[in-house]
Amino acid sequence: MRDGFFRVAAATPRGKAADVAHNKDAIAALIREAYDAGCGLVCFPELSLTGYTCGDLFRERALLKSAEEALGQLMEDVKDLDILCAVGLPVACEGALYNCGAVFHRGRLLGLVAKESIPNYSEFYELRYFTPACGARAVSFCGQETVLGKGLLFPCENVEGLCVAGEICEDLWGAQPPSAKLAQNGATVLVNLSCSDETIGKAEYRRGLVQMWSGHILSAYVYADAGPGESTTDMVFAGHDLIAENGAVLKESGLFESGLTIAEIDLELLVQERMRMNTWQPRRDPDVARVPFSYLPETLERFTPGRVFSRFPFVPENQEGLSSRCRLILTMQSQGLATRLHHINGKSVVVGLSGGLDSTLALLVCVRAFDSLGLPRKGILAVSMPCFGTTGRTKSNAQRMAEELGVDFREINIEKAVRQHFADIGQDPQCFDVTFENAQARERTQVLMDLANQRGALVIGTGDLSELALGWATYNGDHMSMYGVNGSIPKTLVRHLVRWEAGHCPETESGNRLRKALLDVLDTPVSPELLPPKDGEIAQKTEELVGPYELHDFFLYYVLRYGFTPGKIYRMACGAFEGEYEPEVIKKWLCSFYRRFFSQQFKRSCLPDGPKVGSVTLSPRGDFRMPSDASAALWLKEAQEL
Repeated sequence: MRDGFFRVAAATPRGKAADVAHNKDAIAALIREAYDAGCGLVCFPELSLTGYTCGDLFRERALLKSAEEALGQLMEDVKDLDILCAVGLPVACEGALYNCGAVFHRGRLLGLVAKESIPNYSEFYELRYFTPACGARAVSFCGQETVLGKGLLFPCENVEGLCVAGEICEDLWGAQPPSAKLAQNGATVLVNLSCSDETIGKAEYRRGLVQMWSGHILSAYVYADAGPGESTTDMVFAGHDLIAENGAVLKESGLFESGLTIAEIDLELLVQERMRMNTWQPRRDPDVARVPFSYLPETLERFTPGRVFSRFPFVPENQEGLSSRCRLILTMQSQGLATRLHHINGKSVVVGLSGGLDSTLALLVCVRAFDSLGLPRKGILAVSMPCFGTTGRTKSNAQRMAEELGVDFREINIEKAVRQHFADIGQDPQCFDVTFENAQARERTQVLMDLANQRGALVIGTGDLSELALGWATYNGDHMSMYGVNGSIPKTLVRHLVRWEAGHCPETESGNRLRKALLDVLDTPVSPELLPPKDGEIAQKTEELVGPYELHDFFLYYVLRYGFTPGKIYRMACGAFEGEYEPEVIKKWLCSFYRRFFSQQFKRSCLPDGPKVGSVTLSPRGDFRMPSDASAALWLKEAQEL
């Protein structure tokens, strides 16, 4: 399976209680449908061959014999399909009856996973019929030698990272789900054959349980639920199928539906997460039985990943989630600053306010921090420092925001000081090189630092995570501060935070003016404004120089969060940005990202303090450590050969 992607399905057939022949045919049809959809695994509900609601009929030899014969016929019917299947049925063995999940592949019965937790409360009376799982033991079933019991693993010999295990319904709902032990013994994909009746509020609980548990055991979890077709004598079944991966629900069926729920899981992501978390302790328990299987080479060769990723991995996709995320992030940023100010008994901060996105966000965070501490906003000094590239638009927005927020504002034109510096070092002011640009950035930092000394204040850094990743900051210029509030906020998220604040301005005359200024900041091209404007407009647009931030943030997330290879990230980006950027453009900026990311590490090795907000950050004291002399050759070679 390419790039670690593996397609799975949870299946809910429209069955009939005790009608084994009908159920076998319905299951076979869905297995073929799953195979045609490119799935490598399909899981069916608990006791799906007989139906879960058979009651005392489970004691009937005719039903048990029919189920065994139907499983044998089912395996024969689909043996030409290279797909791993898990189907539920009752299995009689040595005077006991077990609630099992039959796991088979290409006609071979790999094992019979027996249910461990047998519920006998409320509407459930399973102990009337079934015995809790025994330890794994060899048995003969459907004319094949196989293994029955608990602690079964099914590792794939030719798909890296794929190891399947199963549990049945109540096993997950108990205090110690067997999947925890199975995952620690190597299972990356857990299937749950379930028949969970529907009651008010249960779907939400079930969803949360599956989602949380997949994250707890760093696995993919495929939950197949029985639906319409089970007896409604005392219960109703909704067929609530779920596929989760490491704490996220990838796909979910509607209630009271039947058919397939399909998603692609990322095996590489799961393996990387387990390697990253040193509290994840792999085990090799002697009572866990391993039954390997393999896919045909042609099956692996023809698999084409179809999973499409969000263009903005740092940004929640739904508006409700985005709004709550913005509120939380702004609170985290401001509380980090408030705690620092309280610790040093600080009453004042200085922030360079350019009228751009990052400095706007930093000012908003300062205001929130001061309000939470009950400090007067006049303790915030916002400084505008116009020079060669400053436009009237950004300059006026900076002043308007400061005025409407009620902070202290000061304009200091640094052009004269920079020209004097050029004269001192012999720099031609008409030579618009890196010295021309960086001299302005460093002069601004000097002004801010000295003003902070005068007031006994902190200089608040404004640079964001995307700029730190690309090294888009002047060393010992805007790169430096006394506390950086935006250091773990990527550029794509900065926009949403500022927009959220604009949407929450008070409905007053002042609030309306502030909202207008914030919205204009959002509409202003991202620029350091270090080169002279053309016809009064910004001449230097950052994304024309370093590339689109939405691409770089996409690269950054998957490089830092999961350590994916350049090839995998490139293919993911091509799918995510299809129709927006051509593959050659994505490749160009991916190569640029790796060059800049490695060469600019020295700037990140000495960053000022700042709060961690998301799962990805570049603080040398927190999440990321890399030598400044590390070579990018390995990554660039793969990226350039794409």
